[in-house]
Amino acid sequence: MVKTRWFPILWLAVLWPLALAAAPLGSPRVLQSGPAPALPGPHPQPGQQPPQSSYPEMRIAAVVNDDVISVADLASRVRMVMLSTAVPQTAEGARRLSAQVLRTLVDEKLEMQEARRKNITASKAEIDKAIAQIAQQNNLKPEQLFQVLKNNGIEKSALVNQVTASIVWAKLIRQMAADSDPVSDDEIDDALKRLKQDEKTPEARVAEIFLPVDNPDRDADVRAEAERLIAEMKQGARFSNVARQFSQSATAAVGGDMGWIHPDELSPPLAKAVTGMQPGELSPPIRAAGGYYLLLVLDRRGAGGVPSPDETVLHLVQVVFPLPTQPTEAQRRAAIAQAENVRGTAKNCEDMVRIGKTEAPQLSSQGDLRLDQIAPGMRSMIMGLSIGQASQPILQKNGVGVIMVCSKNQPKAFVPTRADVAETLMREHLDLLSQRYLRELRREAFVDVRV
Repeated sequence: MVKTRWFPILWLAVLWPLALAAAPLGSPRVLQSGPAPALPGPHPQPGQQPPQSSYPEMRIAAVVNDDVISVADLASRVRMVMLSTAVPQTAEGARRLSAQVLRTLVDEKLEMQEARRKNITASKAEIDKAIAQIAQQNNLKPEQLFQVLKNNGIEKSALVNQVTASIVWAKLIRQMAADSDPVSDDEIDDALKRLKQDEKTPEARVAEIFLPVDNPDRDADVRAEAERLIAEMKQGARFSNVARQFSQSATAAVGGDMGWIHPDELSPPLAKAVTGMQPGELSPPIRAAGGYYLLLVLDRRGAGGVPSPDETVLHLVQVVFPLPTQPTEAQRRAAIAQAENVRGTAKNCEDMVRIGKTEAPQLSSQGDLRLDQIAPGMRSMIMGLSIGQASQPILQKNGVGVIMVCSKNQPKAFVPTRADVAETLMREHLDLLSQRYLRELRREAFVDVRV
């Protein structure tokens, strides 16, 4: 386990990026009821024949205490996971994910049941706000997000239920934490002392996926799940999106990003792995306290917390003229001509924002991005732009865009204050409390898996 990690946690937000860019469960009492049939494949595209299913989707996939998860619920969530992680939407891909997704659905049922027992609910405003955040991250409005889900055979309830479970569980854990002992001064002093000792050693920025092993009998199963996730990522699924869907650590909310760490902030097995890894390298499953970890080294930097160039924060404005899924040559040329016109018209970012709102409001956007969050093939082009300079037209998957850089900010070295340390320690307490509470719910639950 990590000793002291410095990362932002969004406890009341679900971060679920769609794959729209241009260019687990422990050991509840489980009764198996027959062999597992193939999960329904991805939703057919318009004009295609729907895949033949060996059973109606209204069959029961699992019973969780007094609640039911239908095969339709499972199939819809699998499609959502495939869409959000960029896993190829094939019947084989759905089959590989089905067991992991079902365990996640079971966990969510347990969380919702416990929240109901404690009279904890999520308001419509809270749910709408979380969904609006998800839509915004994908340059969409909420109604457009739901249309994307519908087009991919995903019920609106799949996303709403996931968001609701996240909100009520976060409320429940924070309520419990408020009744427990606060972070002590001694803990804060110890953490600050470690930081002082480590300030002259290099750091690595690491992301994690944590899969708990609550019962030794499931060790082999959890390791196999970790191997399947690795296989999906090797086929194109993004680590951050897989972490959001499957990791049982609090860092799942930020795509598994643990921030910048020193090796001795990790348990020995994890520290050993990170020390020998290069940026961009994905670890094999690592058995450590509590379960299996998958680690991805995002970057490295020298002593003293001096930021790397990849941490440069860019404020960007993008105007995108949409194209249909299969545009004609004439449509493509028309969009390129519109983009060229933006280059000649926009003299600054205010002009770009105005043009985006008036001429291409569907996909145009503005906001801050770290350089390492931008696709590698685009980084050199964007960094080569001067402030206020519009890019050449960029042919994207969903349209033709023009990008303008409004500012470039190299962050200063981060030196945590006592308040920062106290907040991080509290987040770790919340993480451990969440894992322990869910583990207890799993052990006490009656779960009948029927697929």
